[in-house]
Amino acid sequence: MGLTIQLPSPDSAIALAGEQGTNLKLFAQQTGAQVVLRGQELLISGTEKQTQLCQQLIYLLEDAWQTGQLVSVVDVMAARQALNTKRQEDWQEMQQDILATTRRGEQIKAKTFRQRQYIQAIRKYALTFGIGPAGTGKTYLAAVLAVQALLSNEFERLILTRPAIEAGEKLGFLPGDLQQKVNPYLRPLYDALYELIDSERIASLMERGTIEVAPLAYMRGRTLNRAFVILDEAQNTTPAQMKMMLTRLGQQSRMVVTGDVSQSDLPSHQKSGLAVAEKILQNIDGISFCYLGKGDIVRHPLVGKIIDAYEQYESRP
Repeated sequence: MGLTIQLPSPDSAIALAGEQGTNLKLFAQQTGAQVVLRGQELLISGTEKQTQLCQQLIYLLEDAWQTGQLVSVVDVMAARQALNTKRQEDWQEMQQDILATTRRGEQIKAKTFRQRQYIQAIRKYALTFGIGPAGTGKTYLAAVLAVQALLSNEFERLILTRPAIEAGEKLGFLPGDLQQKVNPYLRPLYDALYELIDSERIASLMERGTIEVAPLAYMRGRTLNRAFVILDEAQNTTPAQMKMMLTRLGQQSRMVVTGDVSQSDLPSHQKSGLAVAEKILQNIDGISFCYLGKGDIVRHPLVGKIIDAYEQYESRP
């Protein structure tokens, strides 16, 4: 059996095929059908079940390729999961929930169901923990929601902080004062801001104290009222630092704590504040723990393979 899907434009054909035609191979792997792109015609062949499944998968992704937005491997796998679990309606809702649009015009939204649960938790709870490996969007999605909340006047301040722990580098050898020394560690937080707000406006907001990007040490002794607070790289906090930070939460504030318990840069004898908090706070009402996994990685597809390879290597006796 064969069928043809006529794509509306060359851009939509490129968006659906993915980088170097990666998605065409993935459609075939996931459905068993043969998939060939000729110009703006997508040719699908195989058994009736295979071709129908492939057609369903492609149309679940229509919101993206119809407008020329590149369909990623993560998009394809998440759509396949939606079909497997009969959650097509949830998938459609997820596609329509656009968090923000970058300055380049790209739409930001959840790519996977667990990312969506994470976003919903941040919107609902005063304190949310986002735990998972690199590349799963923990910090980025939290920063996007924080910026949107700030710009819509839900909060008066946005505070981004992380511990200044060396990942194989020595802080003391870096030039400048403490703020200048820790700026490289805060760079990922700045990057998320620049996706949504132009640099001049960020500078103005930071000068007024509306946006504050600072090392964790600067949080001691403060009460953070009417603020959206993000604590990033929380696996590098000590238990005392984590307790200090969590107890900074003030009235009408929201806090998101992100980290990867498998990537601590603390000395081997030192317990991670994130791991300890996970044990102590797991059953407290008003606190949400969201777990992201390798299937939620939205960086380059190689990132997931790299994490797998390291896990296998580190698990060897």
